[in-house]
Amino acid sequence: MNLYHFMILILISLAVLGFLIFKKPKKKQPAESIYTRALNAIIQGDTKIALSHLKDVVKQDTNHIDAYLQIGNILREEGSVEAAIKIHRSLTVRPNLPKEVHRQIHKSLALDYYKSDNLERAKVEALKVLKVDKKNLWANQFLLEINENQNDWKEAAQRSKVVQKIKSSKDPDQLSKFLVFQSMDKLKNNQSDEAIALLKKAIKNSPNFALPYLKLGDVFFAINKLNDAIKSWEKFIELNPDESKEVLSKVETAYFDIGQFDEVEKFYNRVIQNNPSNLVALVNLANVLQQKGEYAASMSLIDDALLQNNDSIFINLMKLKLSLKQSDDRRYNKSIDRIIDLFKENNIS
Repeated sequence: MNLYHFMILILISLAVLGFLIFKKPKKKQPAESIYTRALNAIIQGDTKIALSHLKDVVKQDTNHIDAYLQIGNILREEGSVEAAIKIHRSLTVRPNLPKEVHRQIHKSLALDYYKSDNLERAKVEALKVLKVDKKNLWANQFLLEINENQNDWKEAAQRSKVVQKIKSSKDPDQLSKFLVFQSMDKLKNNQSDEAIALLKKAIKNSPNFALPYLKLGDVFFAINKLNDAIKSWEKFIELNPDESKEVLSKVETAYFDIGQFDEVEKFYNRVIQNNPSNLVALVNLANVLQQKGEYAASMSLIDDALLQNNDSIFINLMKLKLSLKQSDDRRYNKSIDRIIDLFKENNIS
């Protein structure tokens, strides 16, 4: 080997050595650091980035339970409930997990099943949370909500009492809610007098809590005490205007049943005066005026509403209905009435 080739070999060797010395391998980010970034992404509402980070976490650390929980929670909220259940259920067979982790897993599963409308399985998982932590406020409130959804008033009353004890503070609304649930259980057994007494007690206990007035109106209506029903329902609407849509038609029906037709118009005017954004009351009033033959007043009411709610499908449909009636073209009136009813039922404006 001549000197030239020897020097070339030395230079190549030095270059390789330099590359090996100065090129440091990229350090992997610790799993906890990536997990923190995932949580920040969740807080910012960027679930796509969050999922990407969380998947990187579990690739590095297959025992990172919190990351798996968060992946499942994101999938549930995005509508992939079955995938969420699969992930969360897989965590239940992991050995030697702390009680707190078991609580979190069963809470996530309860929410998964609730989202999929499987209330019985949701109850089972919430009860498993209570098995780990019997005074868990979330689990008790969650079970109370399911009891309400299933009209299980006896269980709801008992659960409400437990919630009150856990909170260990005198919450008059919670106590009144407990009395309402008791009354519903009485009503189930055709004990209307006892139900009324409990509801009146609930109102006395918490006069500004709306729910007892709603239920008391329902009881009075069922036993044909229509004036009392109207009075109770109107009080509910006054206290809880945002949730009044379902009650408006009840009051209208009761007024018609007792023959006080003029009171219906006055009633809707009172509701709109107290809550001008109540579009259901406004459309109902327009219907009442139209049925009385006062087309100009009905159309004027809707035209004024459109100035503030031009993008409301609900109001625009009512405008179309009135326009068709005025043109004496009634071919589509029933269809429009049905669409309007569907909007009311689904709280769409």
